[in-house]
Amino acid sequence: MGMVRRLSQVLGFTNNKIRNISFKSLDPPLPLPSPSLNHGIHVFHCPDAVGIVAKLSECIASRGGNILSADVFVPQNKQVFYSRSDFVFDPVKWPRMQMEEDFLNLSQAFNAMKSVVRVPALDPKYKIAVLASKQDHCLVDLLHGWQDGRFPVDITCVISNHHRDSNTHVFHFLERHGIPYHFLSMTKDNKREGEILELVQNTDFVVLARYMQILSGKFLRSYGNDVINIHHGLLPSFKGGNPSKQAFEAGVKLIGATSHFVTEELDGGPIIEQMVERVSHKDNLQSFVQKSENLEKQCLSKAIRSYCELRVLPYEGKKTVVF
Repeated sequence: MGMVRRLSQVLGFTNNKIRNISFKSLDPPLPLPSPSLNHGIHVFHCPDAVGIVAKLSECIASRGGNILSADVFVPQNKQVFYSRSDFVFDPVKWPRMQMEEDFLNLSQAFNAMKSVVRVPALDPKYKIAVLASKQDHCLVDLLHGWQDGRFPVDITCVISNHHRDSNTHVFHFLERHGIPYHFLSMTKDNKREGEILELVQNTDFVVLARYMQILSGKFLRSYGNDVINIHHGLLPSFKGGNPSKQAFEAGVKLIGATSHFVTEELDGGPIIEQMVERVSHKDNLQSFVQKSENLEKQCLSKAIRSYCELRVLPYEGKKTVVF
């Protein structure tokens, strides 16, 4: 995964039924956390077993921490366990390195396939690169969201196959905030992937903000981290180009946007987030596109936040668990 990696783990008990549980403390409401407390996030994926919840709770409580909320998912007849927990702790009583060691021990005890802990106030922000083409709406929304602090990321650069003049809003914004802009002219036979790969090295993940070029399997394997895309259609319907036009001509009553991980299968990667809006016979292609663009901005923004908050876990290859 393209993120700052931290070993840890979470929750578990056995049953043959689906368990999709959210819970909070049944004790009386606690006072607001002290300013001296830090917030931690912990996700875990392991073979299902008895006692994972108890051991996790014991681990956190023994260091003076407190679980604020937790989500658990155990799919039917799969014998696998997924969890995400929010907790608070005193960094004096539970130093970050000690936390690493404690969660590592739990991870090893339950043979975890994935175990990640993050402390947003202490850990580095995610480093991302953004790829975009001619249309600006998703790029502009992402840049302003970053400026407003909605995303715990540092944008290392913006890469585009479309030239932007120095008097454009995007160019001024990037220049004002010191974010490099790289224009790479492309042809059918040369997608400049080698140069893109150099520019995105040392990033935690890449965002495609309406980047209208297909990244090759070779590029994805060489990069090795996650790539998040926004598709202006409700996948798996209307794959490929001009999905709004496809949807309009099909006479759909709902249009949508889909944010998903990029794989070698065109528009076929695991879905992170989807949003829809109702349309009718009164809409024309222009209003279809306008509504679609609004959905795209919201959907991509939600997907990035969910990813950064460790809410997204892989599930059965083509699926995701999103807490």
